[in-house]
Amino acid sequence: MSDITRILRRFCLALAPSGYEGIMASSLKEELSPYCDDISCDRAGNVIGFIGGTDDAPLNVMVFAHMDSVGFVVRSIEPSGLIRIDRLGGIPEKILPGLRLSLFTEDGDIVEGIIGNKSHHGMTAEEKLKVDPIGSLIVDIGASSAQEVRDNGIEVGCFASYTPSFQQLLGTRVSGTAIDDRGGCAALVEIARLAHENPPPCNLYIVGTVWEEFNLRGAMVAARSIQPDVGIALDVCLTGDTPEVAGRFETGLSGGPVLTAYSFHGRGTLNGTLSHRGLMNNVKIAAREADIPLQRFASTGILTDAAYLQLEDTGVACVELAFPARYTHSPVEVCDTKDLDLLAQLVAATLERLDTSFDPSRYRI
Repeated sequence: MSDITRILRRFCLALAPSGYEGIMASSLKEELSPYCDDISCDRAGNVIGFIGGTDDAPLNVMVFAHMDSVGFVVRSIEPSGLIRIDRLGGIPEKILPGLRLSLFTEDGDIVEGIIGNKSHHGMTAEEKLKVDPIGSLIVDIGASSAQEVRDNGIEVGCFASYTPSFQQLLGTRVSGTAIDDRGGCAALVEIARLAHENPPPCNLYIVGTVWEEFNLRGAMVAARSIQPDVGIALDVCLTGDTPEVAGRFETGLSGGPVLTAYSFHGRGTLNGTLSHRGLMNNVKIAAREADIPLQRFASTGILTDAAYLQLEDTGVACVELAFPARYTHSPVEVCDTKDLDLLAQLVAATLERLDTSFDPSRYRI
């Protein structure tokens, strides 16, 4: 098992839905500590590692990936001891019946449960083809009453997540829970290692962010102490290499890291990222000089926390870099760890180009 695979496995098995990132934050901090000059955690829960740059008056560059995952929140407890839930982030309802869940108690302990599904033998023909909305589903922890649920520490407002898993597939491909964005976090550790061995000209802040799947704004809190000139977001991008999305995207597993030129989400958020042209040029040059394959991506309906980071202070020059992943927001996301290694190498090569001659302004008029 490669080191980045080991790290990814550790991160995927860490329960950390939005608002409960503490387990993952501790794991990330421990993995980053050997390579950082300083490491801390801010009030919001963001993990911030620092590696000093070699330039005089260096740029501040924030490279970040979110630590949290999609999850669930307890909405009500039935007298029977069955639990009703609501979504925390973008949950695909069609996959939920029959899944295992891990629920946080009010004291932070874990209680295991499952999302119930009407017995197949009792379904009508129409029910067998129906997708049940999340509000109609029940979670069964084995309790016989609401009081038993509460006696085990679960109350309205407690959070839950897919029960974590990690599986080695063929070659360097793996499947796991919350590869979005534990893959980005694993790449952060490798970037820190490379920067520790060969410090870049810029001040480097390696940040694991909170709340991305909830409101995308945890990165903004980190930026207020870092005051970055440049932000490099690491997240997943969708692939076009499975039948249901064939032809929609050109990206695919094992094709290398991805440069996202454009992302936009108009449903209620009206935000997105137009990646900084100067940063994109530096990424492209770095990829060419390091002989790293570079895929391209642009899409609507997608958003990362870079969209909000770029609005901080007088503006932060941002670029979105990614690794391709299949089956996003399901419990069995798939990626290729070779793509993660190459993503880390690409970021390290790009950081070498971010010296004091780099202008983070979008235009000079």
